Amino acid sequence: MFSQGSSPSLLEALSSDFLACKICLEQLHTPKTLPCLHTYCQDCLAQLAESGHIRCPECRETVPVPPAGVAAFKTNFFVNGLLDLVKARACGDLRAGKPACALCPLVGGTSAGGPATARCLDCADDLCQACADGHRCTRQTHSHRVVDLVGYRAGWYDEEARERQAAQCPQHPGEALRFLCQPCSQLLCRECRLDPHLDHPCLPLAEAVRARRPGLEELLAGVDSNLVELEATRVAEKEALARLREQAARVGTQVEEAAEGVLRALLAQKQEVLGQLRAHVEAAEEAARERLAKLEGREQVARAAAAFARRVLSLGREAEILSLEGAIAQRLRQLQSSPWTPGPVPCLLPQLELHPGLLDKNCHLLQLSFEEEQPQKEKGKGGGGGAQGEEESQRQREEGAKAERQSGGQPQVKDGAPTPKEDKAKTPREGGSPAPKGDSTQPAQEDGGVQVERGCRSNKKRKFKGRGKSMSREPSPALGPNLEGSGLLPRPIFSCSFPTRMPGDKRSPRITGLCPFGPREILVADEQNRALKRFSLNGDYKGTVPVPEGCSPCSVAALQSTVAFSAGARLYLISPDGEVQWRRALSLSQASHAVAALPSGDRVAVSVAGHVEVYNMEGSLATRFIPGGKANRGQRALVFLTASPQGNFVGSDWQQNSVVVCDGRGQVLGEYRGPGLHGCQPGSLSVDKKGYIFLTLREVNKVVILDPKGSLLGDFLTAYHGLEKPRVTTMVDGRYLVVSLSNGTIHVFRVRSPDN
Repeated sequence: MFSQGSSPSLLEALSSDFLACKICLEQLHTPKTLPCLHTYCQDCLAQLAESGHIRCPECRETVPVPPAGVAAFKTNFFVNGLLDLVKARACGDLRAGKPACALCPLVGGTSAGGPATARCLDCADDLCQACADGHRCTRQTHSHRVVDLVGYRAGWYDEEARERQAAQCPQHPGEALRFLCQPCSQLLCRECRLDPHLDHPCLPLAEAVRARRPGLEELLAGVDSNLVELEATRVAEKEALARLREQAARVGTQVEEAAEGVLRALLAQKQEVLGQLRAHVEAAEEAARERLAKLEGREQVARAAAAFARRVLSLGREAEILSLEGAIAQRLRQLQSSPWTPGPVPCLLPQLELHPGLLDKNCHLLQLSFEEEQPQKEKGKGGGGGAQGEEESQRQREEGAKAERQSGGQPQVKDGAPTPKEDKAKTPREGGSPAPKGDSTQPAQEDGGVQVERGCRSNKKRKFKGRGKSMSREPSPALGPNLEGSGLLPRPIFSCSFPTRMPGDKRSPRITGLCPFGPREILVADEQNRALKRFSLNGDYKGTVPVPEGCSPCSVAALQSTVAFSAGARLYLISPDGEVQWRRALSLSQASHAVAALPSGDRVAVSVAGHVEVYNMEGSLATRFIPGGKANRGQRALVFLTASPQGNFVGSDWQQNSVVVCDGRGQVLGEYRGPGLHGCQPGSLSVDKKGYIFLTLREVNKVVILDPKGSLLGDFLTAYHGLEKPRVTTMVDGRYLVVSLSNGTIHVFRVRSPDN
């Protein structure tokens, strides 16, 4: 591409892809120019014509085909001239290494022509030394420019050759185009001038160019000014996008901090309520134990007196009964007169009262508001006000962070808005009637992180309604039902990032496979450089695992002290020093085969044309199954495959556009094909030690999380975490997620479990 405002040189036009057809990618043949000024081969355009129209492959502009067909499009004589120059430089007897003289066969010399050493730029013929000397001496050709052939083919005389080059008439071969018919705007040779255009006013080409060049230059200057404006607009758009991403990252951090503050406050309330519950139960138990001890003592006394009286009455003689009758009667009357129970004791049963907002589905603790960005002129008013505003914003952010730390990490609220604890303490009877919905205020996050009341917003910013509707092409899917009541999701914590290109690499890395390899170490399959590279989780390069000559490893898995990988249509098992243990041929119907190691470490699974094959360490086929059974034969295409610690298989099915989870016999345990895929093909898969599935969506720069049954739970990694076209992932030690990007960079995230 030529720089704007500078004239392109002939060398740039000949050495660039300007002379290549963008359809067939070959050198242009019979070049035809569309009204959008894009040039293609005539035959290529004929293949694109549909219903009398052609859609330009580059600018997508629809162009009507002339009634005479594709051949009626304007012939690009400029490209034809450059092609003639290129062909002349490359012509000659390639087998002999030298071109032959074009005049020797005409003057009775060697039939094949002697070796050429010079070239006439006017005749466009290669000449031997004798013919070149004679060419300079004849009356008709003594003024021709004869140059050295070696220098001509090296490009030294391209400018001179272009000046002496004449465009040929397509209707009369051998005749040069010399005139321009003004009414028809058609180039003519002498034969064309004498036939249908005899009565038309015509101009020589040089005079016609001088007359029309100023108008074209004026139009070109106007387009150049438009290009300057477009470039400035493009730069401004990129800057606005960068500011948007920066602000989005800042708001994302604020959302994380606010959510953590709410969770900390909620956990603190949880501990407080549980402590109150324990204290109430302990006090009630202590009081109950005291009452039980008194009751047991009274019960023993009464039982002993009753037993004594019963024995006297049943075993005593008349005299004995009468002698003890007074004492027994007095004791029994005493026991009857005393109360047997201390009376009913009130039992206070605990009841949990939830805040009404927790049960209200329309209650949003976190909300976004979108405001129009301030123009640069407004930001710069007042002579240095922009810098002061930035300092003020920085000071307010620091004060806000300090106040949050002093408040124990709880989120800040506006004046008059109660905290969850205060709102819980205030019952509906104490707080009066609830405020109407129209009086509720929502915080709006400014660039500096300052919360502004909706009614007190500055006039410089106004609510940009409807902006949020264009944030995503599809609505975010609802969380799976199994998420309710299951606690928080795993969270990513960035660990490190490192490149995988090493000094010995000839090409940029193309990572197609990852797997854990020893403690805190990974194995990277670089298909572009045909290497298996070892890295620590900190990014330290540990060397390579040698692969067989000519193999480009695609997917890789580690088994005990060996490495399994797929390359082409073969599955290899090699030792760490590169010795091949065995190889197995796979189906040719699949371009790449995914490899996964089973949790036992003594078997490897590979996806082959919609089914899964499992091999043992000796290379024998242990089992083979189709997810969903034989009824799904030919209906699966597992491009990515992994195994969970529980022994299940998880695959990305590109034919069904789903994520399928099955056991070792192929019975489907769950399958997800919902809107959470955003219309993308499911990508690489990884599973942590608890069975959570991490799915890569390359087109939308996301890694989403699914439960062990394959139900979508939400986003795990997004562009805010530095994702840019993620390719493959792997899980190390069940708690480190390793993500490779298309540019060869690797990000390492620690997976924080909800219970940590």
